[in-house]
Amino acid sequence: MKNTPITDKHIALGAKMAEFAGYNMPIVYTTIQEEHQTVREGVGVFDVTHMGEFIVKGKEALDLVQWVTSNNASRLEIGQVQYSCFPNDKGGIVDDLLVYRLPEDKCAEGERAYLLVVNASNIDKDWDWINKHNKFDTSLENISDKTGLLAVQGPKAAEALQSLTDIDLKAMKYYTFEKGRFAGIDNVLVSATGYTGSGGFEIYADDKDLPAIWDAVFEAGADFGIKPIGLGARDTLRLEMGYCLYGNDINDETSPIEAGLGWITKTKNTDFISRDIFAQQRVDGITKKLVAFEVDGRRVPRHDYPIEDADGNEIGKVTSGTLSPSLGIPIGLGYVPKAFAAVDTEIFVSLGKKRLPAKVVKLPFYKV
Repeated sequence: MKNTPITDKHIALGAKMAEFAGYNMPIVYTTIQEEHQTVREGVGVFDVTHMGEFIVKGKEALDLVQWVTSNNASRLEIGQVQYSCFPNDKGGIVDDLLVYRLPEDKCAEGERAYLLVVNASNIDKDWDWINKHNKFDTSLENISDKTGLLAVQGPKAAEALQSLTDIDLKAMKYYTFEKGRFAGIDNVLVSATGYTGSGGFEIYADDKDLPAIWDAVFEAGADFGIKPIGLGARDTLRLEMGYCLYGNDINDETSPIEAGLGWITKTKNTDFISRDIFAQQRVDGITKKLVAFEVDGRRVPRHDYPIEDADGNEIGKVTSGTLSPSLGIPIGLGYVPKAFAAVDTEIFVSLGKKRLPAKVVKLPFYKV
């Protein structure tokens, strides 16, 4: 099991640690409820160094990114970020990811450079996939093991961090980034992105610099009530927004169209792996759809619980579920036939002999 450069800091803070994607990661420091509300109302810091990072660089770097991802990366200007996915060749999803168009100061004439940020559990799988499809004048570098990453999230994030950098954090638009000096360290990438729905930034740096950055962030954020946050609250925060989690809500068998990710699946005037499958799904329609639902009661729907219709027929499965800390009610995601996907449709979550009544709702569950 791997450690991040600040694992010892998590342990010293009393975090409950557990293995996640091969790393020894903090799951919770105090309670998920408390940490969740810290991010919703103030500012919290996640160690997400376990995520994967690939550099794509060369004269045909855009061609490779366009071929392996479903969104249209040609629209990216330097300093912009895009959410996308790697489709497999059967209309499923290899992984979801972020695509950064990097500055070209380190590129030769005619070259472009991109940073791809992938899920921790899929680093090896994604690396093999993109190398398999690299038939272009493009070089690839896996920098995952030497890149540290902090997510500083919440409405007070910009105020808490501003003293550490000359980058105007409040002026940064969502899904943009800048490189600059941060906490006295050069060449740090600060990105206005995150997985919580509460705003904030992700900070990419050399892993050897991460302990110093962590300390500086907590010193600068002390007056703003900054706190460390574990992966438990990361999951409840993303689920309240309806963000898909790879391995739960999307996988090699689910289409981005079925998962409600049609907005990152640009089938017009582009060509990419499985593009024709997705274009046909738009013409023919889909048979199942990922829906959000609220449960009537206090029991929490869990991954793989059956979803039933009023007559007790199994029509789908729960993919994610939790007791929403912000709303105080059980919420979940799951795939159902399209006939059951309309808002306010009644469905049931089966716990064996007991059935939980639920209704389909519109995302997000929680409006920030």
